[in-house]
Amino acid sequence: MKRTVQCIRYAKLTRVILAASLLTLACTKSRNFDPPPTECPTELVANSTYAEVKNLYVDQTFQIQQDLVIEGYVISSDEEGNFFSVLHFQDSPVNPSEGFEIEIDVRDSHLFYPVGSKMYIQLKGLYLGKSKDIFKIGGVFTSFGNASVGRLPSTVVDNHLFVACDEKVEITPTIISFPDIPKNLTNTLVRLDGLEVSDAVVGQTFALEREETERTLTDCNDSELVLLNSGFSDFQAEILPEGNGSIIGVLLRENDTYRLAIRDPSDIDFTNERCADLVDEFTSATIFISELADPDNNIAARFVELYNAAKEPLNLKGWTLRRYTNANTEISSTVDLSDFTIGAETTLTISPNPAEFEAVYGFAPDLAVGKNSPADSNGDDNLELVDPFGTVVDVFGIIGEDGTGTSHEFEDGRASRNADIKKGNSKYTFSEWTIYNDTGDLGTIKLPQNAPEDFTPGERD
Repeated sequence: MKRTVQCIRYAKLTRVILAASLLTLACTKSRNFDPPPTECPTELVANSTYAEVKNLYVDQTFQIQQDLVIEGYVISSDEEGNFFSVLHFQDSPVNPSEGFEIEIDVRDSHLFYPVGSKMYIQLKGLYLGKSKDIFKIGGVFTSFGNASVGRLPSTVVDNHLFVACDEKVEITPTIISFPDIPKNLTNTLVRLDGLEVSDAVVGQTFALEREETERTLTDCNDSELVLLNSGFSDFQAEILPEGNGSIIGVLLRENDTYRLAIRDPSDIDFTNERCADLVDEFTSATIFISELADPDNNIAARFVELYNAAKEPLNLKGWTLRRYTNANTEISSTVDLSDFTIGAETTLTISPNPAEFEAVYGFAPDLAVGKNSPADSNGDDNLELVDPFGTVVDVFGIIGEDGTGTSHEFEDGRASRNADIKKGNSKYTFSEWTIYNDTGDLGTIKLPQNAPEDFTPGERD
C-alpha cells in the first residue's frame, strides 16, 4: 500500500539536534526527504567480531551482559517499503565475511541509518537468539514462556545503535552464483548475474497487495532462487521485468533455503535477452528393458533391469516405467526415473526391496521403489518404458492381456533380453526374449529360477 503522506515530529526523535524551544513538524508526500541532523559518537570502538558474538549463543535466546561493541555497514533500506522494522548490516563495505540483522521498532529508519553508513552497535542489554539457523539481535519477545528475539523498542534504540562520523561509503555487492551459495554471506549484499523471472510469473506484479509474496528467479540452467517482495512496498503493483541480467539484494536464509530481497526496483537490471529454452529431456531407442526377475525361492528379490546400449550416457529426466497389472488397460503403477542418468553400455537396476536385493545379490540397487511397483511384478503383468515426450520406447508383454499361460509369462522365473538386441521395441516381440517360468507355455522354458544363481542384475548377458 503506497503511503502518500508522512509526518515526522523531529522533536520526539532523540537523534535530532534541535533548539529546545523549537518544535518542527515536517510533512512530505514520499520518503525522499533529507534526513535530520544527527550526532555521531567519537568514543565508541568495536571490541568484538560477529563470529565472537554468535559464539556466545548456546541453546536459547539470552540477554547479552558483556560490554561488547560491533561495527557494521548498513545494506538494507525501508525507503521503498520492502523492508520493515529491520536493519541488515555487514562487517565490511566490500568482501564481507559475515552479516547480521537487528529488528527495531523505528519507521523510516533509512533517514537515520542510510545505506552505506557505518554504525556501532552496543550489545549490552540486547538479546541474541537463533531461529531457523539465523542469528538475530534485538529486543525480547516471550510466548508461552519461551523467549525469542523481537523488535527493539523505539525508546531504547538510541541506547544501542549509533551512526559513525564517517562519510557514507559505497557498498560493493559480493558476486555469487547458485546453487553453491556460501552460508556466511547470509544478511549481506550480493549480486547474481544471468537471472530472469521464471516463465510462470512473467507479466505478474512484484507482490500481491498487502501480502508477502515469493516470485521465482531462474538462470539458463533452470536453477531457482526466490525473490521475496512485500505487498506493502511502493513498487508492489509494478510489473516484474521480463529480460535477463543482474540483480542486487540482501541475501536471506531460513535453514538451507535462500531468498533475495531488493531495496527498490533499481537493484534489478534485466536488460538482456531471456534464456533460450533449455533442452534437457532426451529420447533414445538404445534404452530398453533387459531383465525381469520373479525368483521362485524369494519374491523379495524381484527386480527390473534397464540397459543403455549407446556409447554415451543418457539423462533419464522425464522417463517413466509403467506397470499394467494382469489384464488391466489402465496404468497400475509408475516409477519416475528423472533423477538418474544411465551410463553408456550400463544397466540400471530397480528393486522394491533394496535391503533384500543387496543381501541376495551383493550390491545395492540403483533405484529403490515400493511394493506393487513395476519392479514388483509376479510374472503375469505388462511393462512399458516411456520417454519424456510420452512415446513408448520399449514394452514387455501385451497391454490388456494377462500374462498367465502366454508367451510373456515369467512367474517364478526370469525374462531376459537376448544379447543381440540393441534397441527398444514398442511392440512386444517374443523372439527378442528368453523366458523361464513354471508353465513352459507357448515357447517359454519351464524351469523356475532361483536367486541369486539364476539371475544377472547389473550385467548384460
